[in-house]
Amino acid sequence: MGRKSEPKLTSRERLNRGLHYTAVGPVDITRGVVGITAHSAESAAATIKRRAREARDVRDDVAAEVEAVKQVVAELPQLLEDARKAKHRRRRRLFVFGSLGLVTVGGAIAFVIVRRSSTPEPSALPPSVEVAPKI
Repeated sequence: MGRKSEPKLTSRERLNRGLHYTAVGPVDITRGVVGITAHSAESAAATIKRRAREARDVRDDVAAEVEAVKQVVAELPQLLEDARKAKHRRRRRLFVFGSLGLVTVGGAIAFVIVRRSSTPEPSALPPSVEVAPKI
């Protein structure tokens, strides 16, 4: 029906409210700024710690890789020497695998010949059924 109206404030209450909000406003602003600054500093410190930990991990991984490369380079002369000695083995391997291949091929040819000789030859008698169809 009608608007609800707030009770009118007295001059004293109006003065008290104005002073209260005037005093509390800057304090709240200051507290908010300090809180945001503290949170930002904490977040930045956590990020710096995380990045430092990741950098240490990467450094350790790179150091491990460098050690592995050093070890491979140190073993390289020995590997080259072994490769030079292995040439004689290759000839032996080629001979062994070549002879195995020849034996396998010979066995396959013998199998085909035996199988063909065991198949029966066609009968010399004429077929009992007419081969040419009736039209």
